[in-house]
Amino acid sequence: MIKYLINIFISLLLFNQTLAKDISINENIDLEFICVFEKKIIKNSKYNYQTFLAKDLNEKGLDRFKVVSKKPETLLIKGLSSFLSDTAKLNVKIVNKDVVLFKSIDQENNYSESGIITRKTGELIHEITKNFKSENSEKYISIYSCNKDDKKV
Repeated sequence: MIKYLINIFISLLLFNQTLAKDISINENIDLEFICVFEKKIIKNSKYNYQTFLAKDLNEKGLDRFKVVSKKPETLLIKGLSSFLSDTAKLNVKIVNKDVVLFKSIDQENNYSESGIITRKTGELIHEITKNFKSENSEKYISIYSCNKDDKKV
């Protein structure tokens, strides 16, 4: 299932320019997740899409990953990164009954972050791409397993 999601996610990212202004919020949601870090795929000058398991890296899960959407175009992502927490930077916002997809690109078009979470299974894929204008682009794909946090305060 994770391989299937990765393929979909990467396919969507390849069509970056056509998706740059996609906004489709079809569901009002307010969900909070606790996510366990599973693995990271790294592509940089040292590694060529090498996979590292959680036990090999010193990375933590997400204690509080929050997704809030309001029709027709509001999407808030909190707890994944400070870059994605700025809702004004989100270029792609898609929310439906199955998935939440989001992507943000910096002003210089040299850094992007994106993610997809399946609402039924709780699988979260977070991708960071750096220096994508250069030959030495870097890609970091983190995969999490998330459960809804029912203990909202």
